Amino acid sequence: MAINPEPKITSEAYLAFERAQRDAKHEFLDGEIIAMAGASRQHVRIVANLVASLITQMRWRPCDTYSSDMRVKIPATGLYTYPDVIALCHEPRFEDDTLDTLLNPSVIIEVLSPSTESYDRGIKFTHYRSIEELQLYILVAQDKPQIEIFRRQVNGDWLLSVVEGLEARVSLDAIGCDLALADVYERVIEAEA
Repeated sequence: MAINPEPKITSEAYLAFERAQRDAKHEFLDGEIIAMAGASRQHVRIVANLVASLITQMRWRPCDTYSSDMRVKIPATGLYTYPDVIALCHEPRFEDDTLDTLLNPSVIIEVLSPSTESYDRGIKFTHYRSIEELQLYILVAQDKPQIEIFRRQVNGDWLLSVVEGLEARVSLDAIGCDLALADVYERVIEAEA
């Protein structure tokens, strides 16, 4: 006797469900809704520091920065997800008139957590790489001042560079900004005396 699998839901049903939520976020892929975990204090503070730095630098420019409340859909794979930070300096494209699901970020930043690090480095990055406009994928450590920057090359390959130490800076050429690690880790990791 065959067992009927759980019926898959449509992306339209997912969006209706997600838009009705007040306290929880969910990813969506292949008809499945996946609950997202909460974040640590350090994680939240790093995200706030990143957003504050980028918004300050983008002021008076035609650029946008969004925190983890902005959903991203990866058109090529159908994944809906909530990156920690998104930035772009071109006309944003949204899935519909609700303007809550971005399709074309230039920069995606994820703050690494023990429970999501392998996902952020692996499967999620595979999805993100299919976004044509994406130029930078950035992974930020929580436990030490370290940022990994994956830059899309002209031939489509991704080049990794790693920046460490509170005195270091990261250039985000795709959006004309830079990040001082001392600012990113302010009130998270103290400078040594």
